[in-house]
Amino acid sequence: MISVCLLAGLVGMAQGTINGQDEADAQALPAVVARPAGLVVVAALDDAIHPITAEFIIESLQSAQDQNADLFLLQLSTPGGLEESMSDIMEAFLASSVPTCVYVGPSGGRAASAGFMIALSADVVAMAPGTSMGSAHPVAIGGQEIDETMSQKITNDAVARTRSIAERRGRPPALAVEAVADSRSFAASEAVELGLADIMADSVEDLISALDGRVIREQLGDPVTLVLSEAEIVEVEMSARQRFLSTLAHPQIAYILLLAGLAGLYFELSNPGVVLPGVVGAICLVMGLLALQQVPINYAGLALIALAVLFFILEIKIMSYGLLTVAGLVAFILGSLLLFPGPIPEMRLSLWFVLPTALAVVGLAALLTSMVVRVHRGQVQTGSKGLVAKEGRAMTDIEPGLAGRVFVHGELWEARSEVQIKEGEAVEVVEVENGLVIQVRPGRGT
Repeated sequence: MISVCLLAGLVGMAQGTINGQDEADAQALPAVVARPAGLVVVAALDDAIHPITAEFIIESLQSAQDQNADLFLLQLSTPGGLEESMSDIMEAFLASSVPTCVYVGPSGGRAASAGFMIALSADVVAMAPGTSMGSAHPVAIGGQEIDETMSQKITNDAVARTRSIAERRGRPPALAVEAVADSRSFAASEAVELGLADIMADSVEDLISALDGRVIREQLGDPVTLVLSEAEIVEVEMSARQRFLSTLAHPQIAYILLLAGLAGLYFELSNPGVVLPGVVGAICLVMGLLALQQVPINYAGLALIALAVLFFILEIKIMSYGLLTVAGLVAFILGSLLLFPGPIPEMRLSLWFVLPTALAVVGLAALLTSMVVRVHRGQVQTGSKGLVAKEGRAMTDIEPGLAGRVFVHGELWEARSEVQIKEGEAVEVVEVENGLVIQVRPGRGT
């Protein structure tokens, strides 16, 4: 009960804290200020595209617009992410009153899948040497197979959207469509040469220098000349709340928190009054539930994990000779693999992560089962039955048919024996006759 109440309270507190932090973050956005020179707002993202990273990018862009910045520059390296979050970012870029630039960097980075579409929607696309972009073919959640008709509809929709954005930004539509329809990728030099990217730069500073005096948005009939020679560069970072939730949004972190929460609550319910496992479990479970709000989950996978936990508990209670443990292991592995159906590998749990975790959980279940079996088969250690087979010492002579006194288990007992026992000799308890008198015999020390 303590854990359940604590869990409910923590959920409310966490939600209140997040809402309060949202207001604080909104108040913390840089205010519009007068400045003698230009302003470049720079944000950097090296992560998958999901609701929290999308929120960070959109808020950073809004901050740049509030300050009438001359350029919003997003340094991006991402394997891709969720379509809905990608669409939110693209809409913000296309509607921005401030010129936008996506810089694929640093060297070794990539703008794959959703990252390519975000870059395509910016006014300027720049790339660091050794980077790449593309491979934007739409993928169903979890990467599962979908029927041919639906696949064609999804692909055609993505192709039409890509062509429209490429035409608006003055980039070759046919090549952009290839990245979507054929999953084609482009190296930095190739992208610049073919017109998908505008410029190559070794660093953000070099890029800003190269963009000074550049005319953009010509295709919209309202050209803008970037004047950045004396511009102030302001870097924006994620708020503490966004960093925290972004960390939780990683499937492995969310998965571990969820399992830790279930384990803690199980120990608390199995051993009421221990408190600490329940408190830790409740906190982990709240954090895990918060994480599940940030990434897509498969409820069938969650149900399989819950079923596996139930099998492990039943193994302790009814002893199926390991059959329930095996069934729990299978359900646990399948549920874990299905739990996070992200569109890219970085947003799913790999088999090589799930297997060790599953074996650890099964090992814990097996350990608990063996402890329960040992307790059930072992000798009773408490009450009057716990005295049987205990050894002590005779404090007086004990004659057959007559009672004497013995010291056993830290106490003086009235004792009887079928054979003579001398004072000081070792005795062993045979049985407890009526709760007050014990039957003894000579012990091994005699």
